[in-house]
Amino acid sequence: MPTSVPNSINQINQDDINKAVWNACDTFRGVISADTYKDFILTMLFLKYLSDVYRDEYNKLVEQFGDNPELIHAMMSKQRFVLPEGASFWDLYEQRHQPGNGQRIDEALHAIEEANGTKLKNVFQDISFNTDKLGQEKQKNELLRHLLEDFGKDILNLSAERVGSLDVIGNAYEYLIKHFAASSGATV
Repeated sequence: MPTSVPNSINQINQDDINKAVWNACDTFRGVISADTYKDFILTMLFLKYLSDVYRDEYNKLVEQFGDNPELIHAMMSKQRFVLPEGASFWDLYEQRHQPGNGQRIDEALHAIEEANGTKLKNVFQDISFNTDKLGQEKQKNELLRHLLEDFGKDILNLSAERVGSLDVIGNAYEYLIKHFAASSGATV
């Protein structure tokens, strides 16, 4: 189950998110091309955002109905997005030192797609974290461990009360596209 986060949380701003996401790109630089790794970064950002919002909602329900796990489970199944057990960012983060990060991430993304029906149907079909593009198994596992650690930093706590009304995913996507274009000499 999700773990609690302290209530005294400062609002995050888009610049902090953008910097943290850009820094996470360092994990892939020199391994695969920017147009390929931006998909890994954006997918991980989406997973992290879903996981933090879901955990935030879970914690609120525990505060309100702590003595009724069946009610909490029923209410969580009615959230905008559902995260199956074992498929959250934090589940993956906890297992980051074990072999098989690519396979675990792919399985989690597939489970999230399945649990959310038409809302996320085929959203992750074109990305695989278990690809040989990331190197042999040991190198791939290390890269993905670093990626999970990059997104597990406190700065990227994307809980609803920290994010507010920011379009975290959309704004980060625009930021990355501009930076990739600037670094390649193109204009957007």
